[in-house]
Parts: sequence; C-alpha cells; structure tokens
Amino acid sequence: MSTLKHIAIIMDGNGRWASKRSLPRILGHQQGIQAVRNVVKACSIRSIKTLTLFAFSSENKNRSTKEVSLLFKLFLDMLQQEVKKLNKHNIKLKIIGDMSLFPIKIQQVAIDTQAILASNTGLTLIIAANYGGQWDITQAAIKAAKVAVAGDIKANDINVKNFSQYLSLANEPNVDLLIRTSGELRISNFLLWDIAYSEFYFTKTLWPDFNKSELEKAINSFNNRNRRFGTRL
Repeated sequence: MSTLKHIAIIMDGNGRWASKRSLPRILGHQQGIQAVRNVVKACSIRSIKTLTLFAFSSENKNRSTKEVSLLFKLFLDMLQQEVKKLNKHNIKLKIIGDMSLFPIKIQQVAIDTQAILASNTGLTLIIAANYGGQWDITQAAIKAAKVAVAGDIKANDINVKNFSQYLSLANEPNVDLLIRTSGELRISNFLLWDIAYSEFYFTKTLWPDFNKSELEKAINSFNNRNRRFGTRL
C-alpha cells in the first residue's frame, strides 16, 4: 500500500512548449493551466492529501515586465474561474509566498478564494506564488526570533519540530514526492526545508504535456523505492 500523502511539483517548461510550436509564451502558460486541472483531478481521485504546485518563484519577477504582468493576469483569472469547481470537488486551497508583489486586486481575490474553500476536507491544493525556499526559512526564523524575544520560548529550546510550525507548510504532511518537469535537474529554491527526505522524480516531459499518465509514472517510481530516512533496513 502506498504511503504517498504529499506531492510537490515544479511545473517547468511552459515557455519551451510554446517556443517549440512557434507560439507566444503566454499560450504555453495557458496550456499549463489545463495540466494543473488534470493533475489536481488525478490527485483528488487518488485521495492524495496534499498537492503543492510551484506556480511563480521569487526569481520569476526578474523576467520581462510584459511576461510578469501576463502571469499575474493568468493567476487572477485562474482563481476566479476555478473556485466553483474546486468547491464542488471539496478541494481546499492555500496560497503560500510573498503576496505583496501582486496587485491589490489579486491579493484580495486570493484571500477571498481561500476563505470560500477553507472548510473543504478533500485534497489540499497549495499554490506557491512569489515563493522561495530561502525566503520561507528566513521568514520562519524571524517569527521564531520574535517569539523568543517575547519570552514565550527560550532560544535554546528551538528545535526542528517546533521551528517547523513557522514555515509556510506548517501542519501539512511532509513532502513525499517532488516532481520536476522539462528535464531540468535542480530544485530551484523550492521547499528547501520540506523536501529533506523527499523522493525526487525528474521527467523530460514539458509541463503542458504532463497528464494523468505521466503522474502515474511518477507515483509508480515512488512506490518502487525503499525509503530509509537515514536508517538501515
């Protein structure tokens, strides 16, 4: 029986998918949204507890102003279009990352959408937007330091377990499987703390082409691995 509870995906290759077809990059991002729909549906059917998707890294803001603006609009449209469908399928939504980069309208839609879906009990869909693993750990350290300064905890009593409560994925199961599409062999500052003992799966498939069948390949790979967590079995 699979112990897989939490899948995280670095969704890479939208631009290359479009370039291979001589299409504008934004069409690659739009096609990537359909891949998100397919994977969310497949994980929900499989009773996966948590799915975390790397939608927009803290480094992506360094792209052209035009592309960043289009990504913002696409993110807003996605939230507005998908909320009813997510609610229908009992899916909870969380958005992690520094949302201050986004226009106020997108920030408000993100807040409202999460509130609408907050009581759902099925798959928890986590969208990492303007997120970076180093940023996450730094923010957690600041929060822990403030608690220590307030006298609610002694600095020497901070440990791995209680520090985790200050991270973006606090209260979520550990990431079991990290998937990256497009053939790149790096983690790009994603969930650095949370993937300490994750299994990695890299595929050359570009994100817009990633579907239920590709997800099953990744899950089958995970199920055939011997997870020792640093011990000998």
